[in-house]
Amino acid sequence: MGSLDWWVMCLTFLVIILYGVYKSRGQRDVDSYFLDNKSMPWYLILFSIIGTQASAVTFLSAPGQAYTDGMRFVQYYFGLPIAMIVICIAFVPLFHRLKVYTAYQFLEDRFDLKTRSLTAFLFLLQRGMSTGISIYAPAIIVSSILGWNIYWTNIFMGGFLIIYTVLGGTKAVAHTQKLQLFIIIAGMFLAGYMVVHLLPEGVSFSDALHIAGKSGKLNVITTPTNITEHSFWQDKYTLWSGLIGGFFLALSYFGTDQSQVGRYLTAKSIKESRMGLLLNGLVKVPMQFLILLIGALLFAFYQFQPAPLSFNEMQLQKVTDPVLAGRLEGVQERFNQVSAQKQALTMHLVDALHQKEASKGKGVQNIAASREKLSQLQNQADLLRGEAKEIIKTADPAADTNDTNYIFLNFVIHYLPKGLIGLLFAIIFLAAWGSIAAALNSLASTTVIDIYKRSIRPEAPERHYLNVSRWFTLFWGVFCIAVAQFAGKLGSLIEAVNVLGSLFYGTILGIFMVAFFQKSIRGAAAFWSAVLTELIIILIYNLDVVSFLWLNAIGCLLTMILAYVMQWLLPGGQKKAVKANPD
Repeated sequence: MGSLDWWVMCLTFLVIILYGVYKSRGQRDVDSYFLDNKSMPWYLILFSIIGTQASAVTFLSAPGQAYTDGMRFVQYYFGLPIAMIVICIAFVPLFHRLKVYTAYQFLEDRFDLKTRSLTAFLFLLQRGMSTGISIYAPAIIVSSILGWNIYWTNIFMGGFLIIYTVLGGTKAVAHTQKLQLFIIIAGMFLAGYMVVHLLPEGVSFSDALHIAGKSGKLNVITTPTNITEHSFWQDKYTLWSGLIGGFFLALSYFGTDQSQVGRYLTAKSIKESRMGLLLNGLVKVPMQFLILLIGALLFAFYQFQPAPLSFNEMQLQKVTDPVLAGRLEGVQERFNQVSAQKQALTMHLVDALHQKEASKGKGVQNIAASREKLSQLQNQADLLRGEAKEIIKTADPAADTNDTNYIFLNFVIHYLPKGLIGLLFAIIFLAAWGSIAAALNSLASTTVIDIYKRSIRPEAPERHYLNVSRWFTLFWGVFCIAVAQFAGKLGSLIEAVNVLGSLFYGTILGIFMVAFFQKSIRGAAAFWSAVLTELIIILIYNLDVVSFLWLNAIGCLLTMILAYVMQWLLPGGQKKAVKANPD
């Protein structure tokens, strides 16, 4: 990075921080710290919801996900718009009428304290670990730019974000996310434009799409139909897993996860909350599609340009043993030869495509032959990458050889002009700040409201709870930093975050579904069904029976079924009725 990039990045940071501090002045109690006195308009709710979702993981890892696995990841979001409608109908009015700080307060009124505490604990566990992964994402950038040790970088980045969140509260998070989102959208648009702009002369956007598409990178929709096949349930991203599993995941995330519930609880009214949620359902899918498209275009770009043997180039530099370094050098030479052949053949394919258009039918055989040869060369390149990873692992068994998270970062560093590099790095940092700050804020609010204030010190001045909230924000920040130290072993970060959420979201959603729709179920049945379901979900995941998206549907439905069974099995369950659900 040049001096211009540092100036751009630091200036962007300074503007955002000062704006957040200015907007967050005047906080005197937990109501202003966590809910901003319920004064947010719908557009700030929208920006805050999207900003909380769109972490650094999204902008750093999603293009790499499309580069390696194609764009089928977008199907993960297909159930989201339907979930937004259900939440607006069932969840939002109830939460607003009860005037809760967290979603879990409602569960004590409906069931009992132990069910409320269990649900809050499950949320705290999964959100704390997910936030640790989100801290790791911007740490990758700093580590790559400055050559810092990733573990110390996690501590530095996490500490900076803790200070930002402790001082700001919900109001600072929401207002800064408004600015961040505009900068993020502009920056990602510029990045996509630069990928196309840097293609060789004579290679058009449609040519790049053709190359990416024929290489399986534009596989937006996959629709397996035979539900008896094992692959139907194990394939991570299909239309059905996205619509069904994605629906249950989104329903739990936006309906029961305090990091999102806390966003729309700050709204002026039910109408403002609904507007923000419904517009999020409309915006998120095309937004994610365009981010993934950048990754597919990057794949096409690297067919014309020499790709590195490992996009995490620092791992290559760490191979210092003379024997291993010699082996790695030999792999690099063979990889360079394959890359040169790929570049020449890709240009030949583009010429054949243009010839086909000009001659209306001629050149079809050339196109087919070029595609076949290109596929063979890609397989050779992948094998050589595998050899390099084995050498890196031999040199350093703890090395992170999954370079999916470094693909977009590598392109930014090596191909973008000065100034734009700093802006894009600032964007990824800003995305991290928004999502991590919102997550830390929700972790603190749940700990204070659902555990500390409810079970430890129920009677204290409001100022005391405000101070304790800041201390719990610090505690969860340290916890997330500890988790970040292990995030490098999880592979694709965007996938790891969603896998982690799927282990808990189904059970949490199931408890709320029981509360809403199974009026006869009491607290003991709800509690033990949730405990048993969570154990079964972890077992299913370890057995690798289904892909992670299905765990959300299984967890929710299993909790509801087991709650019904438990109600009959527990002593006195058939005779006692639960008090009515608050309307």
